[in-house]
Amino acid sequence: MEKPHLLFVDDDADMLRLMALRLEAGGYRATTVASAEQALAQIAVECPQLVISDVRLPGQDGMALFEEVRQRHPGLPVILLTAHGTIPDAVEAMQRGVFCYLTKPFDAHVLLEKIAQALNLTSSTGHTPQQVDQDWRSGMISRSQIMEELLGEARLVAASDASVLIQGESGSGKEVLARALHRASPRGRGPFVAVNCGAIPEQLLESELFGHIKGAFTGALANHRGLFQAANGGTLLLDEIGDMPLPLQVKLLRVLQEKAVRPVGASEPVAVDVRIISATHRDLDAAIAAGQFREDLYYRLNVVSLTLPPLSARREDIALLASHFLTQIAARYNKAVTGYAPDAVEALVSAAWPGNVRQLYNVVEQVCALATAPIIPLSLVQRALRLPAQGILNYNDAKSRFERDYLTQLLKVADGNVTDAARIAGRNRTEFYRLLQKHGLNPGLFRQGGEGVA
Repeated sequence: MEKPHLLFVDDDADMLRLMALRLEAGGYRATTVASAEQALAQIAVECPQLVISDVRLPGQDGMALFEEVRQRHPGLPVILLTAHGTIPDAVEAMQRGVFCYLTKPFDAHVLLEKIAQALNLTSSTGHTPQQVDQDWRSGMISRSQIMEELLGEARLVAASDASVLIQGESGSGKEVLARALHRASPRGRGPFVAVNCGAIPEQLLESELFGHIKGAFTGALANHRGLFQAANGGTLLLDEIGDMPLPLQVKLLRVLQEKAVRPVGASEPVAVDVRIISATHRDLDAAIAAGQFREDLYYRLNVVSLTLPPLSARREDIALLASHFLTQIAARYNKAVTGYAPDAVEALVSAAWPGNVRQLYNVVEQVCALATAPIIPLSLVQRALRLPAQGILNYNDAKSRFERDYLTQLLKVADGNVTDAARIAGRNRTEFYRLLQKHGLNPGLFRQGGEGVA
């Protein structure tokens, strides 16, 4: 079994050597660094399962290091050590989320005991922090700060059983975030069930959610477990919750209050243990004001709110997402497409993206399907985005394009006869030949029946 990986931070070289030996002897794999900056770089390369840091460090101190770790990896525990500890410092550190605070000189056995407690706490979900950081957000491809902050909040929320409302524009990735929340939660090994509340007719949605018994209505030929029962022990995503009809909102509220569903036609409720995540692109406050959404249900669902930014608000993610999607789609289509031309990337990054990540995926799928070379050109991206193939040309380019199109048209009319084409253009034959040579036009290609010039 692989040894737990610990990161130890101290600017004292002797302490680093001593702690490396003690931690290795305690059954751990230890990495040691001498500053907070080195620690952050090491975490970016390989996330440990626990960070132990001195408070007094050159540059950033241990508390600043902790704040950065908490923001980037909220589930990663930190133990702080100091030779200058005071009770107020310890209280403040614990209130801010530090796992524990030990004063130097500390008892090595006490430190090992605290390490074991921290690792036991973080492994209670069945995942180590390193595994969680690698796996739970695998579908959320991002490098933007706004998304990192959102994912940090999501990671913290996942540890609880609180209902979460995910808001965001259509196509922004609400279901992907919901799946990430589920994977990071203690329910991660249970089922994840998603239902689009706006895609199922009202008369069927109740049976789909809560189930029905045989004979409950015409066509009910057998007992049917609803999605609440299917998600028992796991997570149920109620997508587009803002489109749920009002009568069903009342029944959903009762289910959330009683933690039990009553299948259609049944006389007895069935207990369910489900974590609810809901999602919507609608303004629910406006829907409540318009009498289209129940306020009491809103507060049941919106214990914690997470808002996904539109793709246009995180443009630094566009090239990363486009590359990720291209790799996936090229493998599925068995095509040797490896990347984008620089101007194609520029067009992707600067596009409006009203359809968000879903639209980007569709664009990448289209350019991959139409690609005839390993590198995606600008023209394919413009076609997929329905952009003009060319913007306003400068004068020389416009003049050159006009000349070429004009000469091509003349040669077609004259059946490739240069003398006739020059006469129509009002130019002498020698001058006309120079124009043809300038634009690389062979008049023989325009003659019916083969090459030749006149």
